[in-house]
Amino acid sequence: MFKLAAAFTSLIALAAAQTVAEWGQCGGIGWTGGTVCVAGTSCNVINAYYSQCLPGAASAPPPPPTTTVSSPGGGSTVTGSAPTGLSSIPASTLTQFNNFGTNPNNVAMYVYKPKKVLSSPPLIVASHYCQGTAQAYFQGSKFASLAETYGYVVIFPSSPHSGTCWDVSSDETLTHNGGSDSLSIANAARFAVSNWGVDPNRVFAVGTSSGAMMTSVLAGAYPDVFKAGIVDSGVAFGCFAVPGQPEDSWNSQCAEGQLILTGAQWAAKVTAAFPGFTGTRPKMQVWHGTADTTLYPQNFFEEIKQWTTVFGYPASPVSNVTESYLPGGYSNSTFGPNFQAILAQGVGHTVPLFEQQYLQFLGIA
Repeated sequence: MFKLAAAFTSLIALAAAQTVAEWGQCGGIGWTGGTVCVAGTSCNVINAYYSQCLPGAASAPPPPPTTTVSSPGGGSTVTGSAPTGLSSIPASTLTQFNNFGTNPNNVAMYVYKPKKVLSSPPLIVASHYCQGTAQAYFQGSKFASLAETYGYVVIFPSSPHSGTCWDVSSDETLTHNGGSDSLSIANAARFAVSNWGVDPNRVFAVGTSSGAMMTSVLAGAYPDVFKAGIVDSGVAFGCFAVPGQPEDSWNSQCAEGQLILTGAQWAAKVTAAFPGFTGTRPKMQVWHGTADTTLYPQNFFEEIKQWTTVFGYPASPVSNVTESYLPGGYSNSTFGPNFQAILAQGVGHTVPLFEQQYLQFLGIA
């Protein structure tokens, strides 16, 4: 009996010592797997529930310097054929801007303008994860660097809440013009259209984890503003709703994939967010890993129910392929021209960013 117990203990120790592959989970609340990353990578804390083996050192470089400007006005510009409203914003620098409209929770807004801007540029609103910031998402993604190639503008909002998750749970944030974080972000996008010459038909939202959940909120509550959304490891619109609780509350039932509804029930949440809206809903692309222990994979299938019902698509995809740009084990299910769902086998929380492919889905690249 003693030998059996000793062997079992050794097996547990061996499992904990096993190296974790690049992009794999290496820690977090409740994690019992390996914690040592494969050579060339290190264990980085993404949030309290998830740490991931990422290339390079664990310590993050200091955030890039930022400048602050008030609401940009007219004037000339030397950045290509950029609209004059962008002229007071420094090029190729993350810049905070203010006075963009109602901002209930004082969400900080940052803009990145490339050196050469299209005359009627697209806008990408990129929302960060819990424990992240606008600066961290700017630095850890390619949205800004790719803007230099494609001439679009990026807004990086920064959460004001403790832990820096977004409010995706309150009645206010889930209601069109209801208030909270989503209204602030929508107003920043509206400001960009009105003052920077942004093309109103090419305003897009992207995000990771909590930022992915905010992207779902923006797509559901502000379909008049956002024309497409890309959700990296998020949940269905309204899944995190916690009536009567503080803003940015955690919803374990949703997070653990226990909130299972019909497609019609999920679609009703979207409809209720903006009653009377008769325009075109934003096209959506959702990504999720099968090994996600922060926002369980069932959320991926609830998202599919929601958006296929919203778009009136069949429950089964019209195609399910592994595309050349995707790693092995990733499959892209296309349900119609406005909805795709990519499932990543063995990937935890979160799916690595595929910014170039996002741009293709958005029609920018």
